[in-house]
Order: sequence, then C-alpha cells, then structure tokens
Amino acid sequence: MAILGCEINYMTNNMHEANRHSWNRATTQHHTHRPDIIEKYQAGKNGLYPEEIALLGDIVGKNLVHLQCNDGQDSVSIAKHLGAIVTGVDISDTAIAFSQRLSAEANIPATFIRSDIFSWFEENTIQYDVVFTSYGAINWLSDIRIWGKGIAKSLKAGGQFVLMEFHPFMLMHLSPNDDSGEWQLSADYMGGKPIEEQWGVGDYVGEAGSTREENIERGTFQNPDPAYEFPWGVADIVTALLDAGLTLTHLQEFPYCNGWMPFVDMRQEEGRRNYPPEGKPVIPLMLGIRAIKR
Repeated sequence: MAILGCEINYMTNNMHEANRHSWNRATTQHHTHRPDIIEKYQAGKNGLYPEEIALLGDIVGKNLVHLQCNDGQDSVSIAKHLGAIVTGVDISDTAIAFSQRLSAEANIPATFIRSDIFSWFEENTIQYDVVFTSYGAINWLSDIRIWGKGIAKSLKAGGQFVLMEFHPFMLMHLSPNDDSGEWQLSADYMGGKPIEEQWGVGDYVGEAGSTREENIERGTFQNPDPAYEFPWGVADIVTALLDAGLTLTHLQEFPYCNGWMPFVDMRQEEGRRNYPPEGKPVIPLMLGIRAIKR
C-alpha cells in the first residue's frame, strides 16, 4: 500500500486487518451493554468532555473529519452540539454501520466512511477546516510519520488539528495482556514497536463500573481475535506534526483521565474525572494538542 510516497508493508497490512476484525468483534460486544444508546442521542445526549470542547473552539459551520471515530458517538455530538459538518472515518465495519444508523435514527446529519485511515489519507481529495482525533486512537497507528503527513494533506490552509488522548506515559504502565490494573512499568513508551494483544480489543464498555473491582467483575469478555498496538511518545507525536509542516499552538497535560479507570484504587471526581489514589505522585494521564496549517 503506497501512502503519501511511503510504503506500508505486507506485515503491517496484516496487523491492520487483524485490528479490523478485533474491533468488529469488540464493537458488537460493546453494544450489548447499551441497547438504548440511540434513544439517548435522540434525547440530546452529548458524549463530549469539556477538554475537547475547549480545544476545538468555535467550529460552527466548519467541515470537520473525525479520524478513528469508532461508533460515531463523539462525531454526532460534535455535529449536534458544536455545529460542525462532520465526516467520520474508522477501520471497523461494525462501528461504521452503527455510526450510520445512529446518525439516521437520531436525525443528526453526518457522513461515515469505512476505511483504514492510511488508505483514506491516500484516497481523500477533500481538505477540511478541522481534523480531530481522540481517546485511544494514537496507539493503533503503525506509522506516526505517515499519520502526520496525512493530517497535513487533509487540512485547508489555516485549518487546525485537534487531539485529546490518553497520555503515553500512562499507557506505559498498562500491559495489553495484563488486566490487573497495578501501577507498574509494563510497556514501551515510544518508538512504535508493535505490541500483540493476545485477547484483542477488550470490553471497556462492559468494564465501566465505578470501581476497579466492579470493572473486573463485569469485564468477562475475551476477544478471540488478536490485535496490535503501537506505542508513541509525546515527542513522536509532536515531531510527526512538525515535520509535516504544522505549527503547534497548544500542548497540555492533564493529571486525570476522563471516563476511563484503568488502575486500581483510582478516585473519581465530578465530571467522571479519574485521578490516581491519594499518595501517588502527580503524573500526566491525558494529553491535549492543537496545531494549525499555516
């Protein structure tokens, strides 16, 4: 696969395809826990957190592409509550099929495309005002340099890229093949070397209890389709954007984690912000970036 003058090799293509199958199966499992999710969006649900709303800013009437959009919940939230004209792209057939159904049945116009984003970068001819990605997306990218170039190619002059993501420093304390939730170094921080997840994409929706113990009790799903993650550090991410010609305008680290409670003894405060337990050092758990195409 030729992408922006670079090559995605045969082995990497196979990893992407494995991830597609794993995400298809996981997405089906996720939806068993939320049979009323479409009704919630029909009633006006907003799936966005204040952090990404602030980073996106005023985007009323702007053309926005949401990369790795999963099942479209944040995409339709952006369309309804922030007023953007939204296109979502994701590798999962199951996620995109649900996104299209969500958009139609909740009467929130949005366009959804099933594609590996590296293929989409190569084939896409539209330039957008905003490129957006968030929460658990970066670690599925096999080549961060091509990703940066693809974002630059997809932006209009003056357009902005916005990322809200779980911090790579936090992720290095999580092993894809260990769900103990202990605070321990167990994975690479940077460099993009593939990490195989034996049990594939997990059931993080089913594990969304209010404590780690509830998460473990509810999270009995084991995905038979393996998956592959790629660790990228903050410098990897920022350098990919700078090398692609973008200008960094905002970089922020957050000492809490929205929605997700990956470690034991985390404490949840208002707005579903999850912090390390008392007595633990303050570490970055989320990362926010904004960059513009001059």
